[in-house]
Amino acid sequence: MSMRIASGSIFVLLSAALIAGCAQREELLPKSAAVPAGVDLSGNWKLVDESGDDIRRARRRDDLIHVFLESGARLKITQTREGLFISFDRAIVEEYRFGEKRVINVGPVEADRVSGWEGQAYVIETLGPENNKLVETYSLGEAGRMLQRRVDLYRGGALSRSRTQRFEKT
Repeated sequence: MSMRIASGSIFVLLSAALIAGCAQREELLPKSAAVPAGVDLSGNWKLVDESGDDIRRARRRDDLIHVFLESGARLKITQTREGLFISFDRAIVEEYRFGEKRVINVGPVEADRVSGWEGQAYVIETLGPENNKLVETYSLGEAGRMLQRRVDLYRGGALSRSRTQRFEKT
């Protein structure tokens, strides 16, 4: 009898794993391309909250979404009419188009990306091949003298890690 229960339990677990593996991939919803009046993220920014710098260490994870995560102690942001260019420590430059929805890649790894405005914040969502998601949010504070960057990592639809960085304008 206990052998039959154990076999039944294994069958249920395998069935659940199979169903989860066949789950439909999340669809990223487009963001607004309209720049909010008076919002300009442009500038040279220096990290002031060192506790938020552990985002760099978050890149050393096993899932593939981390290859799309950039970080730096100094950011240079250039905002144009169509998008943002963000330079991380003068080494890596990322380009984002307001209202974009496209496939991006780092080497052979592809991901879906949307970016644009949500209220006064610029939001970038990247959905990796394992259905894990990276959400970056940039917003201004203190009359434009501070830049806040929040990085949220989702695994299986649940928030697994969240960090906030604060930068001051230099």
